[in-house]
Amino acid sequence: MRKNQRGSLWLGVSILTVLIGSPVLSGQSVPGPETTIPLPNDWTHRHVIFSKPATKEQAERVEKDPRYWQQRYRRELPILSPAAETGDSFSSGSSSGVEVLHSGVDASPGDWQEDLGSGASVGATNYPAKFTFLLSTANCASAPQPDFVIYGTGLEGSSTQASILAYDNIYSGCTGTVPMTYWAYNTGGQILTSPVYSDDGTQLAFVQTNPGLEGSLVLLKWAASTTERVGSPKTLTGESSAMYVSCLTPPCMTTKLLTNSSGTPANDTTSSFFYDYATDVGWVGDSHGWLHKFTPVFKGPPAEVRTGGWPVELNPSNPNALGEPVNDSKSGNVFVGDAGGYLYMVTPTAGVTKSGQLDFGVGFEQGPFVDSTAGVVYAFASSDGTGSCTGGANCAAVYALSDPFSAGSTGSEVQVGTSTVTGTNPNPMYLGAFDSTFENSANGTGNLYVCGNTGADPTLYRVPVLAGVLGTPAAVAALTPAGKAPACSPVTDVSNPNATGGAAERLFFGVQNNAHPTLCAAKGCALSFVDMPWQASTAYKVGQEILVLRTANNTLYINVVTVAGTSGATPPATWSNVVGATTVNGTVTFLNQGATTVTALANWAATQTYTLHARIIDSNGNVEIVAVAGTSNGTAPTWGTTAGALTADGTVTWENAGVLPSAALESVGGTSGFIIDNTVETLPGASQVYFSTLGNQTCTTSGGTGGCAVQASQSALK
Repeated sequence: MRKNQRGSLWLGVSILTVLIGSPVLSGQSVPGPETTIPLPNDWTHRHVIFSKPATKEQAERVEKDPRYWQQRYRRELPILSPAAETGDSFSSGSSSGVEVLHSGVDASPGDWQEDLGSGASVGATNYPAKFTFLLSTANCASAPQPDFVIYGTGLEGSSTQASILAYDNIYSGCTGTVPMTYWAYNTGGQILTSPVYSDDGTQLAFVQTNPGLEGSLVLLKWAASTTERVGSPKTLTGESSAMYVSCLTPPCMTTKLLTNSSGTPANDTTSSFFYDYATDVGWVGDSHGWLHKFTPVFKGPPAEVRTGGWPVELNPSNPNALGEPVNDSKSGNVFVGDAGGYLYMVTPTAGVTKSGQLDFGVGFEQGPFVDSTAGVVYAFASSDGTGSCTGGANCAAVYALSDPFSAGSTGSEVQVGTSTVTGTNPNPMYLGAFDSTFENSANGTGNLYVCGNTGADPTLYRVPVLAGVLGTPAAVAALTPAGKAPACSPVTDVSNPNATGGAAERLFFGVQNNAHPTLCAAKGCALSFVDMPWQASTAYKVGQEILVLRTANNTLYINVVTVAGTSGATPPATWSNVVGATTVNGTVTFLNQGATTVTALANWAATQTYTLHARIIDSNGNVEIVAVAGTSNGTAPTWGTTAGALTADGTVTWENAGVLPSAALESVGGTSGFIIDNTVETLPGASQVYFSTLGNQTCTTSGGTGGCAVQASQSALK
């Protein structure tokens, strides 16, 4: 039986208490050792990140932000609550549990795909939203509080088209239909921004555009339904704030028109609503350059603050549409970019500081990254206006600015590929992703991954970060053939200690057209790529893969474990740049699989002469490296299936180098941003990512041809 959760859940519980299985949440006693921690996961969790506090002062400040605890729960609790031994029903059966796509090998179309309607999409800059009620348990529709994922459709709502809907029963291990429509609503507008949750998951906030092209903040209390569908939604009518807050029988909705200080309405298609759980305050921008502040939001009659300088016009002399505002709870400042390429810092009292111009291309289409612990703001620019890249073109760039920054500041910059010459528009530069090393560091040190080269062939880059200072980027891989130049999607990092075959870390992102993998040739594509960093004094299993940088040539290589053991206290002095060479570290042996690439490798061929260190893909989907040069047999050999295994083939000897580090799924038009799921898999199919396509395609589980809501396994896109 479906039930709508109504209790408020406390998200600020001490991490030390949580890690020993505290049964106390909201003053309610929970029986047994089950870790009862609800986790919202929406667009805001991609923009606020916390490196490890290095001082008592830092800790005291960031611990007041529920998002800090949510990040720690995701990072630390899965290690203490390992996955059940259920297996992964979506893995390929290879030694690492990772399915790869390459020349001559097809793949299944993802765990599920549901038709959102013709032309529907979450949007290139937007994200679905996922609510997990218990971090250590995946809940199906049969649970009193099932986990669910929300998709905006990007279409005008009507009696035959939902503008927003949710799915539950989302895991393959659930019984019955997977997934099921949890609820579906026509909210009377078009949702072109990302939704955000209340702390207990019972309410949502998002911005929609009405038929008169006016933007409104929408607050919504949802209710489970067995009859609503994307093509037959329930139509909601807006209520007053007072009626909304007293609504005890959802669904209920209220709207707040976005107007400037004189009452003139404005649209909003680029600025999602940011919510502060601790203070019940939220912010959103509009298309005329005004930043709005709301309080209460979820915990009282929703109201906009219209005194003390609010709403505030950020650039009166040259107003531009605003991107997503991001609040740093430690400083209280809100950071937001605009279509003119400027970044603004807005204080709690509506004071405005404008940076120097950072983006000289299409402007900021997404909000910045804020490392609240270290007090650093990261912005991603489609064009830096320098003319210092190939042929006098501008460059794509990542900027780091301090919190607070001074007027006219441009912070520090690193260039990540070529943009376009001044006067022509490059592709947008979307949000990057920090790896687990950064999150676990005490001073904001690790790696930032971003899809750059906005004026040429999109390329994934790794940018080292040392205490908030940007280092020299290294290219991971070009994502399309030369001369194609489509846009990427935002990048998401997933670190999963319970992945099949040992801990794994992967990047998820999309390319809008002409992706390299054979499955996606001349099409849009969702991709993932291994970015697991080397870790000190860590037990490694055979087949695990890590991404390492050889500083001598600033080149990234995949290394696969061929002899299990424990790594040393320090990394190797030098990682080999020779394909097939081994590096011993502690008691672990790593084999160099080769420089990073998403280009398809050739299949094995009969009676073919192979040179030393040549690479192919065998029939099991593993990379094979020539250890002894020669000529292959007339028939394929029986391949060794373990990393490091040798296979004789005519006069050639092959060495198994593990699976390719990349995986892919055809996604017409590209993808939205990715939202991650559990990393504790208590039933099959509970470790997932969620996104939507940007174009119409056949949606395999629901049938129909439209924009698809997609779930795919973390271990690999399939």
